[in-house]
Amino acid sequence: MRSLLKLYRNLKPFFLLIVGAVVLTYLQVMANLELPTLMSNIVDKGIITGDIAYIWKEGGYMLLIAGAGGVCAVLASLMAARTAIGLGKTVRNQIFTHVENFSLHEFDKFGASTLLTRTTNDIVQIQTSTVWFLTMIENALFTSVGAAILAYAADPQLTRILYVALPLVVVVIVVVTSLVVPLFRLVQVEIDKITRVVRENITGIRVVRAFNRIDHEKARFERANADVTTTYIKVNRIMAVLMPLMMMLLNVVIVAILWFGSARVDTGNLSLGSMLAFMQYALQIMVALLMLTVMFIQLPRSAAASDRVVAVLETRPEIADAAETRQIEAIRGHVAFRDVTFSYDGGEEPALSNITFEANPGETTAIIGSTGSGKSTLVSLIPRFYDVDSGKVLVDGVDVRELAQEDLRHRIGFVPQKAVLFTGTVADNIRYGNREATDVDVAQAATVAQAAEFIESMPDGYATMLSEGGLNLSGGQKQRLAMARALVRRPEIYIFDDSFSALDFTTDAKLRTALRGETRDATVIIVAQRVGSIMNADRIIVLDEGRVAGIGTHKELMDTCDVYREIVYSQLSEEELA
Repeated sequence: MRSLLKLYRNLKPFFLLIVGAVVLTYLQVMANLELPTLMSNIVDKGIITGDIAYIWKEGGYMLLIAGAGGVCAVLASLMAARTAIGLGKTVRNQIFTHVENFSLHEFDKFGASTLLTRTTNDIVQIQTSTVWFLTMIENALFTSVGAAILAYAADPQLTRILYVALPLVVVVIVVVTSLVVPLFRLVQVEIDKITRVVRENITGIRVVRAFNRIDHEKARFERANADVTTTYIKVNRIMAVLMPLMMMLLNVVIVAILWFGSARVDTGNLSLGSMLAFMQYALQIMVALLMLTVMFIQLPRSAAASDRVVAVLETRPEIADAAETRQIEAIRGHVAFRDVTFSYDGGEEPALSNITFEANPGETTAIIGSTGSGKSTLVSLIPRFYDVDSGKVLVDGVDVRELAQEDLRHRIGFVPQKAVLFTGTVADNIRYGNREATDVDVAQAATVAQAAEFIESMPDGYATMLSEGGLNLSGGQKQRLAMARALVRRPEIYIFDDSFSALDFTTDAKLRTALRGETRDATVIIVAQRVGSIMNADRIIVLDEGRVAGIGTHKELMDTCDVYREIVYSQLSEEELA
């Protein structure tokens, strides 16, 4: 509940809409409360006396008041809906903006599927509750209080019936709420599971089909879907009991009013119109309590959703700019690691230990090692995707933790291990690296990345639309577009994280030749698996289980580093080495 109140702080800009909704709801309730009084007058002064003119006059008032109440109800609902939609938009923006600042640690902690659910389904729950809060709660409170006062004024003796009925209604509400709250919390978790299964199946559809695991994936989805369905059925069974119970109590109250009221009418202590008015007030009170019951049912679900949303918003990104950031005085691109150690959360051993090396402008520094040796982890520390546990990562002599993240990453052209493209044109994806890039710059970057040929062969060239994730491209084409995106940025530091793995040897050779001319004055850091790709690097760093096993040129490492020799001999023959 506290989480929901925290989110409702975002309702301040909608203060006038909320006030308007409350005022209109109040007017609607006052109109509804006036109708039983008018009906009582029609019965006592019109129907019983046979005064047709009076019936028409009071009936006209009833129609007018009922119409005005309906208009107020519609306007109040409209204002409440606009408020709820505005709240949803604001909170969604907050989550998206906040998540954009997460380090990779926070993404690993939450996972993509739950972040998607919290941004969509959970916020829809909060929006729904907000509409109900702004319409049903005020309506129920105003109605129950006003109707109780008017019912007592109509006949204090009959009011004793409500003294018995209302506690029974409260008991029903408490019991139903206590049963439903845990189930709604479970529903949100199970929706996360469905989102995760669907997301994995869609993104991995090629693997699923390649290994003929369609039936397996169907079974996974059916299990997740069955869990949600089972929980919803439990909730609905409990809710199905609620309405008959409330209707039974309502009918019992009506029977009791007619029973005891008719006796008082018979003795002359109560008029027929007053008894009918009392019955209407009692019905309004019971309906108001039923509305509150529905709200009590929705409240746990929205509270569970708000807890999950606030958990995201209150997660402080591990990586944040320093209170006072520094500026790099001279633009060079020098990168240095000083005794760097880094561990992942929950890792038993450090992923990197005591790493020290330098990468200079105008040089190519290659990083090689067996799978799991820490190559990608090492280059992820340069753009500060993670922060080191100890030691320093320096760019042009300044610790990356002292630089503004935007300034640091502006100096880096990063090509990740897995090429990620976005829905849009080919030109848009290349220009993603530099919004100010001209068409000439885009074409030049594509040419260097050896992508111009296949781009120009497409029906619309650079204006060709890519599908989600670039699924209409091959792995090598996606890698080359990712490289073009980094090249168009023209940074001081290029990081290629095993970005040549999907290229054939001919394209690889052409690309490296073109890169040498394009990155002549920049610092180039290449993570590679193939020895043949890095033999000509100015400096090769060999990693083994998170430690530096050797640093030098190819020839030097062949003479001094056993780990490097093993890698070389596993990939190249004696003739190729010669």
